[in-house]
Amino acid sequence: MNAIATPPALTPEDLLLMPDEGQGYELVQGKLRELHMSKESSRIGGEVFFHLRLFCRQMQAGWVFPEGTSYRCFPNDPQGTRRADASFISTSRMPVETYEDEGHITLAPDLVAEVISPNDLAQEVEEKIEDWLGAGVKIVWVVNPEQHTIRVIRKDGGYAFLRMGDTLTAEDVLPGFSCPVAELFKKPGAV
Repeated sequence: MNAIATPPALTPEDLLLMPDEGQGYELVQGKLRELHMSKESSRIGGEVFFHLRLFCRQMQAGWVFPEGTSYRCFPNDPQGTRRADASFISTSRMPVETYEDEGHITLAPDLVAEVISPNDLAQEVEEKIEDWLGAGVKIVWVVNPEQHTIRVIRKDGGYAFLRMGDTLTAEDVLPGFSCPVAELFKKPGAV
């Protein structure tokens, strides 16, 4: 009887050696996990990034990263990497002098936006939220394009469920930031 060899666990460095540095994949407990993306989830992730970036540029608040930025900051999975659809790190936590332009970001972001795609499994979305919060992320926005809703989950236990008529804020992470929820779901040409 021949034993089937288990392939060795992948490392964050292996991910960086893949074509396009493993874009479209995360590393969870040593296993490659394909990200499920759709046109709509990518578009809405871009809208979230745009509004965060516009605010942060005006206020000089910090770094805003788009979909695909790779993080390696998870105490429960030190070899794991995750990619948010948009994220923010304040310059007080990552000064310009410490910014590195290569590899995974090893500092947990202050804020993360996760946009649900049609093929995302609920269990995987919840795992990802827990990973972000466990790493020290202060606020996670879970954006649901199909329902036109946003769950706001705070590390301190705070929670909000926002609908189209509500306004998205970032409380103490980005004081003064606000965006109508409807603005994130609006399609081009819509009034």
